[in-house]
Amino acid sequence: MRSDVTMQQLDEDLLQALLDVAVADADPHEVMPPVAGPAGWTAERRAAFSRFHQSRSLSAEPVETTYAIVVGEAVVGAARLCPLEGAEHAVEAGVWIGRSYRGSGVGRAVLSHLLILARTEGFDSLFLSTKPDNTASQRLLSAMGIDPVREGDAVTAWVDLIAAG
Repeated sequence: MRSDVTMQQLDEDLLQALLDVAVADADPHEVMPPVAGPAGWTAERRAAFSRFHQSRSLSAEPVETTYAIVVGEAVVGAARLCPLEGAEHAVEAGVWIGRSYRGSGVGRAVLSHLLILARTEGFDSLFLSTKPDNTASQRLLSAMGIDPVREGDAVTAWVDLIAAG
């Protein structure tokens, strides 16, 4: 596993670096909820990206914890852990990585970090979801011993953090 991949909890300074890498190395639909308007990284979409993270993980009462994925000293993407409502001691993980770092082992390192963080934070299970056309993520899950299942328009997986620990 790559030893140069770390995760730093998102703060206002890292938020700007995260926006910069999103604009330079990802499509908006890969990294944030949809925003009406023309395609691409418009000024409105950039502002919406910042507002999204400020409301979800940088607010006085955050609903999730977001981490900047750092390779060496470069921010290359984001990962998050969001407690699932209605599922006691369960957390959902989400990840996006800039195009130029995909397929280089960063995803595996990030997922390993997320499993440890979720366990450390007292969660018993971790939920993952991706799109059926994201075969790279599905291969990663399988390679790590996680069995993804197709459910309609999503591929999902649950990880028992107690058994996996």
